[in-house]
Formats: sequence, structure tokens, C-alpha cells
Amino acid sequence: MSARTLPEATFARTVVGSGPGLALAHGAGSSVVGTYGPILDGLAARHTVVGVDYPGSGNTPRSAEPLQLDDLADQLVAAAIAEGLDTFALSGYSLGGPVAIRAAARHPERITALVLTATFPHRDNRLALALPVWRKLAESGDRELLAEYLTMMALGADALEAMPDEQLQQAIGFTAASVADGTPEHAELAPRADVRDDLPHIKAPTLVISTTQDRFTSTRLHHQLADTIPGAQLVEIPTGHLPMVERPEEWQQLITDFLDLHRA
Repeated sequence: MSARTLPEATFARTVVGSGPGLALAHGAGSSVVGTYGPILDGLAARHTVVGVDYPGSGNTPRSAEPLQLDDLADQLVAAAIAEGLDTFALSGYSLGGPVAIRAAARHPERITALVLTATFPHRDNRLALALPVWRKLAESGDRELLAEYLTMMALGADALEAMPDEQLQQAIGFTAASVADGTPEHAELAPRADVRDDLPHIKAPTLVISTTQDRFTSTRLHHQLADTIPGAQLVEIPTGHLPMVERPEEWQQLITDFLDLHRA
């Protein structure tokens, strides 16, 4: 069915649930469970959910070569097909947004709907400054310092300032323990990920979820996606870069309501 030849599905993957297909593209420095864990059961209640872990995440070995967006996109599609899904929706979060967009552009006949959260079509100046710092901290091996940076950057102002000191330290410790080994390669790919040329050619119904307190991906980038993808809708959620932490139920509801409207 795909016009393009797909590779063998070699990335480790998560498969749960039943019903219409939904493929998940996770964020940099994370994994399928790390990104979607708080809402995975809710998504699986209505869908057959398939997600792949990028190299250096979950059980996928770290790559010795720079990661390529096309490879991640094709591996996601190949995994969904290997699990018996001829057509499926895509959900992409953060770096997973460009992955999902590229998958939808390369394999349009497979994709029934597209949901993009806290993501970007290309590197802007904010990302050009933030991503190299993230990468250097990851390469340093100082996980606590990296976790402090990520906690400061990723949590929205409301959530961050509501935390008492003890909870804040717990959040930093959890973040330090969950950093993916492949984070340097993910952070190196992110500023190279540029899907602007793909956007006008997206055929699937698309929802852009804009995280309005996001310090990593700005609302300007969210609006650029919604303005450029034909027929795309934009909704806002008052969180930082981590809706799965700050408002998981609301995030899940936005995704499932949209997918219910666009079942294959």
C-alpha cells in the first residue's frame, strides 16, 4: 500500500490496546512510555496503540551515527504495519512532531489523522539557544544539572511555582533518573529537523495542541503549524512543555475527541 519502500521494523516498540490504529512519536530524551505513559491506558482503551523508541531510548540500542528524521518516520510506520495496521492516526509530541509530520508526508495513504503537541516545524532562535545547552549537559554526564535545566525549562510557570521545595527536588530526581542514554543524539537531531516543506502537502485532518506556557517550543511555532497545514485546527492547553505531567487528563481528552471525529 505504501508508495515508498519501508525498512524492516527494528526499533523496540510498545503495543497496547485494541481498535483503530494510533502510532505514537515521542519526544527527545524520552521514550514512548516516558512521553505518553500517563495517558497510555486511556489511549489504548479506544485504539491499538503502537509506538517506537528512538535509538538510545527504551530498549532500542543507541546509534553510532547521527539520527535522520526520515529513518525515525519510516521506522514508526513500519512498526505500525508490522502490528497489522494498514491505516492509522499519528500523534507526535515535541521532536515527535517533525517525526509524525514526515511520516504523514512520506506515507499519506496510511495516515487517517494527525495530532501534534508542543512541537515545531523548524528550529527558531529559542530552540537554537536551548538545544545545544541541553545536548552539552547530556554529554557532560551530570544528570542532576541536566535535570535542573530541564525542570526549569519544561514545566510551565503555574506548575513550577506551585511546587513546594520537597516536591521540586523530587521532580528533579525523577527527571535525572529517566534521562535517555541517547539524549545527545536526539538533541543533535532536533535543530536539524525542518519539515516546513512538508506542511502544505499534509492530507490528513490535523490538530495542533499549543502548550501556552512552553519555554522550549513557542506558541509562534504552534501557530505556524496550524496556519500552514491545510485545514488544521489549533487548540490551547495552559501548560509548559509537559502536558502529560501538568494536565494529563485534559491532554488525553483533546487527543481522543479529535480522533473520534476522524476515525478511519
